[in-house]
Amino acid sequence: QVQLVESGGGLVQAGGSLRLSCAASGRTFSSYTMAWFRQAAGKEREFVAGISWSGANIYYADSVKGRFTISRDNAKNTVYLQMNSLKPEDTAVYYCAVDARKYRVVLRTTANYEYWGQGTQVTVSS
Repeated sequence: QVQLVESGGGLVQAGGSLRLSCAASGRTFSSYTMAWFRQAAGKEREFVAGISWSGANIYYADSVKGRFTISRDNAKNTVYLQMNSLKPEDTAVYYCAVDARKYRVVLRTTANYEYWGQGTQVTVSS
C-alpha cells in the first residue's frame, strides 16, 4: 500500500522559514517525478514545485521562485520543500504528489499525479 506522509508544516511569521518533508512508503519512486502542490481556503489546488526522477528537471511556480527549493533523496524515498521568506499568501495546505508515469519531465497539473499525501498546514502570519 502506497503512502505519502508530509511533515514540517506549522505556524510561522512572515519572513520566516519552514522545511516540508514527504516520505513515501510501499513503493520506490526513484523513477518518478515528485511535486508539491498547495491549496488555500476557497481556492483550487495549485502547483508549487516539482523535481524529475533524476533531479535534472526542476520547476517552480512564479509565485515561489527564488524563495522555495525542492530537493529529493531517492535513497530515502523522500522529497523536501525548503520555504524561505514566507509570506501570508503562502498560507495553505501543502500536498506532495507522485507522477502517474515514470521518467517524465515535471508536469504542473494535478491530473498527471497518481499518489497524494494527506497534506500539511502552513500558516504564515503577518
